[in-house]
Amino acid sequence: MSAFKVLIKRIDATVPLPTYAKGGDAGADLVTTKDFTLAPGERALIPTGISIALPDGYVALVHPRSGLAIKHGVTLVNTPGTIDAGYRGEIACILINHDIKETVSFVKGDRIAQLIIQKVERADFVEVEELPGSGRGSDGFGSTGVS
Repeated sequence: MSAFKVLIKRIDATVPLPTYAKGGDAGADLVTTKDFTLAPGERALIPTGISIALPDGYVALVHPRSGLAIKHGVTLVNTPGTIDAGYRGEIACILINHDIKETVSFVKGDRIAQLIIQKVERADFVEVEELPGSGRGSDGFGSTGVS
C-alpha cells in the first residue's frame, strides 16, 4: 500500500503520533490527552493533542473504535467526524457513552478513535426540473430490507 506524507503538529508533546496497529489497517489510532470519565448517556469533547495539514483533494475522517463500542457502548456522536484539508486546529472527538448502567473511564494515552485519510471529489451541482429515472427511484429508508 502506498503512502503519502501528512504534516502533523503535536499540540501535546507527550502523546504519540497516530499509528496503524497492523499492516493493511485503514484507520490510524487517535488517543486522548487527558483522563476523563463518561457516565451513562454522557458526552464530552476530547482532545487528541494533534493537528494536521492535508493536501487539497483529501479529507480525514474520524471513526469510532469498534472495541469501545461493543465492550463499553462508547462511540462518536458525529460519525464520521470530518477534518477538511484547510482545517489546522486540534483534532477533537465527541465521545458518548451509550451504556445505560456503566460509567467508563479513560486515561491519557488511551485509544479513543481512528483517523482515515481519503481522496475526495468535488461536484458541480446542476439544477434540473426532473431527475433521470433509476431502478430504485425514490424508495428509501429500509425499502430494500425484509418486508
